[in-house]
Amino acid sequence: MRTLALRLRYDGSRFHGWQVQKTKRAERPLPTVCGEVERGLAKILKSPVSVVGCGRTDAGVHAERYCASFRTEGTIPAERLPYALNTVLPPEIAAVDAADAPDDFNAILSCVKKEYTYRVICSRLRDPFLANRVHYYGQTPDLAAMRTAAQAFVGTHDFAAVRNVGTMTKTTVRTVHWFESEMDGDALTFRVCADGFLYNMVRAMVGTLLYVSEGKLAAEEIPRLLELGDRRLTGPTVPPHGLYLSRIWYDGEVGEMMAR
Repeated sequence: MRTLALRLRYDGSRFHGWQVQKTKRAERPLPTVCGEVERGLAKILKSPVSVVGCGRTDAGVHAERYCASFRTEGTIPAERLPYALNTVLPPEIAAVDAADAPDDFNAILSCVKKEYTYRVICSRLRDPFLANRVHYYGQTPDLAAMRTAAQAFVGTHDFAAVRNVGTMTKTTVRTVHWFESEMDGDALTFRVCADGFLYNMVRAMVGTLLYVSEGKLAAEEIPRLLELGDRRLTGPTVPPHGLYLSRIWYDGEVGEMMAR
């Protein structure tokens, strides 16, 4: 048996997230990125494959860089795997690279840190070619206020105030390494990197920054809101289609493969 790490890109618009969804026996399975990758690998390797993803991206969320790992007895060279897999994957998903990994490698457990990018167009006029790829926000943002507020998220904190209520996790403490924002014309881009993310954490943080831009929250309030841990007091969860998993870090050869 060997362990392989696979680098992917995908447009998540028509998928119900990464993770295979449980359905009743009589129901048709919902389309997921993981389901398509597992079916594709099973075809080219001639045996069932169980794939572990680096994170459970939500329905409609995209990935510019995504890592998946699996174990197989197949002998196909790692450098040939993307070419073979792309012949059976749907057009919204592409295998970009692959590498042999250590036996104990796991795409989610071995991850060092991740970066998500959230893209906003600050215009009241829509571009149909960007449908399902950006969030339209019909106001002029206060970039300085948002940058001040974003710095309150940087560091090690309890992020219960910006996660989906009702989801179970061992701890809501995470370390955010950076939270940047920039404007280019009417395009507003947020980039946040952390050692891990809670469910809907990025989208809730972006929604909170937009509330700060609108004057509904003050940048100076963010530390207190994090201490209170009450999701009802922070900003809304912005739509999924503006969110991209943009970078992911690992040690060793897999890290080099993901950075290429």
